Amino acid sequence: MTLRAASVLWSLIIIVGAVIGLYATFVAIVAIPALQNQVVYLNKVTLTWFQDVSVPEQWGFLRNQVTPFTLETVDGESLHAWHILPLGFYQRHEDALTREPAGIAHDITDRLCFQLLRDDPDSLLVLYFHGAAGTLGSGWRPPSYRAMSAASPEKIHTIAIDYRGFGSSSGSPSEDGLLVDATTLADFALNTIGIAASRIVIFGQSLGTAVGISLTHRLATMPEPTLFNGMVLVAPFADVELLTATYRVVGTIPILDPVARFPKLLTLLNSFIISKWASKDKLAAFVRHVEHLGQKRQTYHITIIHAEDDYDVPWAHSEKVFGHAVNATSATGTSFADTERYKSQFGQLLGAGGRIVEWKAERGLIREEITKYGLHDRIMSYPVVSMAVARAFQSIVQDVS
Repeated sequence: MTLRAASVLWSLIIIVGAVIGLYATFVAIVAIPALQNQVVYLNKVTLTWFQDVSVPEQWGFLRNQVTPFTLETVDGESLHAWHILPLGFYQRHEDALTREPAGIAHDITDRLCFQLLRDDPDSLLVLYFHGAAGTLGSGWRPPSYRAMSAASPEKIHTIAIDYRGFGSSSGSPSEDGLLVDATTLADFALNTIGIAASRIVIFGQSLGTAVGISLTHRLATMPEPTLFNGMVLVAPFADVELLTATYRVVGTIPILDPVARFPKLLTLLNSFIISKWASKDKLAAFVRHVEHLGQKRQTYHITIIHAEDDYDVPWAHSEKVFGHAVNATSATGTSFADTERYKSQFGQLLGAGGRIVEWKAERGLIREEITKYGLHDRIMSYPVVSMAVARAFQSIVQDVS
């Protein structure tokens, strides 16, 4: 080997060693609790750096079609929220709404949007939980709010929050903290607005599916259970442990793929992760609990939606979430193989539209929709979501006994 060749080889060894060292440092940082939040929640990546989320008109909404306000949590945090009016409903009250002052409502109960929602016996409400990173106004979220009411523009209101540590909300995110935030929103809807749980559907996307599932599970397992009319879960993940092995930044960079190739090393890393978000297990626990409540009418309606071209969270996560939920519907359980046979026999193939399967249990229904297209975020604004929300509301007080 010549001196020049040896020099080049040594330089390559140094570069490779440096890359390995940097990656090992990154993995070590991920294991530090104080720094995990930015990996799991990305809450400081607002994606609306030069926009004021107190001015929803920047995202194409009409004057006072969206009312920003704040909610106070029991542990002292302040959450920024939006109340989004459906277009048909807004049209009926446009003159009165446009005469009100714009901007943050210091007391939302004094605003017309709140009073109209409270006093309309036909109104329906979506409690909206967004994914990691960004704010209420980021990315595909504003088009998604419009999709919530697209199938019923006269009735379906939406209230969305920025979790603690996101956007203008105070505090720092954590699994327990986000559940408090979700509970705060639910309490506002049920007790301040006074809208019945049977007129509420939970919507979540990505991280928001974990938040929505945790909220639904918590309220269903209280001494006096509260059961919402339905859940629409878009691009859920089974749990953080599986997510660490499959997640791709911006859909392309599998940051922990090298670690995932060594199961023991991945298990060790996961042991340091504080936020577990075990959605597949919590949803199964919710279904199992409701199936044994003994009520004689349908008490849950769950729709799981995922796109095959989702490169951030692979659609295999939805398969696991669906499988665990189905397994929980009977005392003897349903194996993965049996679930797959059921899909083959009773599922509906829609060509380029993907495929659908419904599992009808004694006390509810679990529906899985795997679309061909939609990516991770764009799908939130698609008609498949609008239809899922409408379908959940249509199941109100449906007797399945």
